[in-house]
Amino acid sequence: MVGKVSANDRMVIAVSFDQPGMAVRRLDGSYRGFDVDVAKFIANELGVKEQDITWKEAQPGNRETLLTSGEADMVVSTYSITDKRKEIVDFVGPYFVAGQDLLVRMNESRIEGPKSLNASLRLCSTAGSTSAAYVKDQFAKDVNLVEYAKFSDCVTALLANNVDAVTTDDVLLAGYAAQNPELLRVVGDPFSKEEYGVGLRRNDPTSKAKVQAALQKMIDSGAWRESLEVNIGSSGYKIPDPPKLAP
Repeated sequence: MVGKVSANDRMVIAVSFDQPGMAVRRLDGSYRGFDVDVAKFIANELGVKEQDITWKEAQPGNRETLLTSGEADMVVSTYSITDKRKEIVDFVGPYFVAGQDLLVRMNESRIEGPKSLNASLRLCSTAGSTSAAYVKDQFAKDVNLVEYAKFSDCVTALLANNVDAVTTDDVLLAGYAAQNPELLRVVGDPFSKEEYGVGLRRNDPTSKAKVQAALQKMIDSGAWRESLEVNIGSSGYKIPDPPKLAP
């Protein structure tokens, strides 16, 4: 457990394996991305060396379960802080604020934002994420929703013409667009505010305080911005100022 991490010097941390710029498992078995750097920084501040981290895959539909079941000590996975989720898990953050947007094919002319979506178009997102539900509730209740387990599956479907748009946070979409710059583009009309938090099991104030202190140190030391520049700077995404952590 995170609260006892300094006693056993090991942690299980859940991150995404397929989110370019944020968290990717590479072919050599290593992990790269901003979320990975955040997780490593926190672990190091808690006395856990990188080689003593066990990485587990987080998917949008299983993040709460990973924490409540004890399979993971911490989730760092573009995990938006919501009131509904706070009923199940605790959050520390936000350590990053993104905005929801749309990813489309380069030659797509029908979609200029969420209000362009309609019953003739197919919108892809992942099961368990808040993104697609928000689009249907706020902008396009008739859009055809296609769900996959991973965002990378949505991107594959978009490239294959099996869906017309993918929706999630702009920083993630920028990573996918950077992988396919001749074929895909981000619409560039963000329409929500997504605050990423570090997910922890509930009712462990000691862990929350330690993680909070670690995040603040990462921001204050410059390591936060440096990681973003290394991991997503090349995509053209405008790196924002660091957010103020909630008490």
